[in-house]
Amino acid sequence: MRRRELIAFVGGAASWPLAAWAQQQTDKPVIGFLDGRLPEAITNRLRAFHRGLRDAGYVEGENVTVLYRYAENQSDRLPALAGELARRPVAAIVASGGPNVMFAAKQASTTVPIVFISAEDPVRAGLCGANVCF
Repeated sequence: MRRRELIAFVGGAASWPLAAWAQQQTDKPVIGFLDGRLPEAITNRLRAFHRGLRDAGYVEGENVTVLYRYAENQSDRLPALAGELARRPVAAIVASGGPNVMFAAKQASTTVPIVFISAEDPVRAGLCGANVCF
C-alpha cells in the first residue's frame, strides 16, 4: 500500500461512525461465569468449562469473551455479582456451584439464559419444574 492510500484509508476510518466501531468490537458473544468460590479452588471445573467451549467451537479471546465473577467464599456477594453480569450484554450466565449461585443467577434475570454447572439437582432445588426451568 502506498503512502497516499494509507493516509486516505486512515482518514476515512477516522470518519466512520462510532457505532460502527462499537459494533465491530462486540461481534464475539459474551458469556458470564459466576462462582461462589476462589478461582484457585475450581481449576478443574474451569479447565472442563474451557474444554466444553472448545468442543463447541469457541476459544476464549478468539471468538468468545468470558466475564468471570467470583464471590471468593462470601455468598452474600453473589446477588450483586449475578446482577452485574445480567446487566451486561451477555448471551448466557454460567452458574457454577451450589444452590446459592444458582438462585442468585436466577434472581438476577428472567431473560438471560442460565446454564447450571452443579452437582445439585435443579428440580429438587426448586429452580426447575419437571419439564422446564423457570
